[in-house]
Amino acid sequence: MKKILSIVFALGLLVSCTEKDSFYLIEDYSSVKKTDIHIHITADRPTFVEKAKTDNFHLVNVALEINKGWGDVYFKYNHGKNQQEQNPETVDLVTAFAVSDWDDPAWEDRVIGWLDSCFNEGAVGVKVWKNIGMVSRDSSGNLITIDDKKFDPIFEHIQQSGKTLLGHLGEPKNCWLPLEEMTTNNDRTYFEKHPEYHMYKQPGMPSHEEIIASRDRMLEKHPNLRFVGAHMGSLEYSVDSLAARFEKFPNMAIGLAARMGQVFFQTVENREKVRDFFIKYQDRIMYGTDLADNGQMTEASLVNRMDNTWKRDWEYFVTDHMMESDLINSPFQGIQLPKEVVDKVYYKNANRWFALKP
Repeated sequence: MKKILSIVFALGLLVSCTEKDSFYLIEDYSSVKKTDIHIHITADRPTFVEKAKTDNFHLVNVALEINKGWGDVYFKYNHGKNQQEQNPETVDLVTAFAVSDWDDPAWEDRVIGWLDSCFNEGAVGVKVWKNIGMVSRDSSGNLITIDDKKFDPIFEHIQQSGKTLLGHLGEPKNCWLPLEEMTTNNDRTYFEKHPEYHMYKQPGMPSHEEIIASRDRMLEKHPNLRFVGAHMGSLEYSVDSLAARFEKFPNMAIGLAARMGQVFFQTVENREKVRDFFIKYQDRIMYGTDLADNGQMTEASLVNRMDNTWKRDWEYFVTDHMMESDLINSPFQGIQLPKEVVDKVYYKNANRWFALKP
């Protein structure tokens, strides 16, 4: 009997050790190297970076043009550059360019010259934003679309420079629904505050499908361009749709920034499908948040928001706990990914897709 008990006890220890070796714990959070590939710092204070250091996060600060031309690009890029100069081991930069002077004959040369200056300073990629396809227009009043041939030499230059294109092209599919039909609370809150981007209220604007088709045509023209679809490539509503793009475009990956609500929502519907997606495409997915510091929030509030966001997502990925989030209205269960998958999503993939050397 003692021998049987000893065997049972030994098997229990073996299972326990195997589980410990296979999966991270919540308590491992601070000891595991992580990267947030999508943050925005436009403040001079060190609060964001200091919190990231404490939590073992590397950061990729992203610049963009929000319909304000080159001044907007310079402002956001230079704030990130200042942070990087003070913390080169913690911060990398993604730059951007403007389309406000789209019809200027010198536009292409200006863009390439600017990008080269940023690449020489170590920028690892280039961001294009949803103004392309949804807001910005040429001098004839036509929307500028991402598959326009004028972008081709820009994208070729990014590719030849060994850099990555980060594309926030389009919006969540919820953007084309009335507020009450949206699947996540964060989308509902955002579009209520920003009706100018709520396509349900903008008749005559392109559909979600048209914007995604334009993006896909661009990728077809540039099959060797390293492309990361920000915000789950604006296909956040369906891991099946994302899987189809991954199969079609081998140089496409995605970041999760500001779309965990949609991940949670799909987890409620079919947890195993979501988990299988993360495991199958573990080399194509990167963690990001869209967390930002523009200096208006108190330091305590900023740190609290970062802490809540980062630790909520860590719990979701590394445990099978039942969870709740204000992003959606239903409880959901964490998907407890194996350690090797977590390491890729949180760290290794960023190093590969953005050629980081943290």
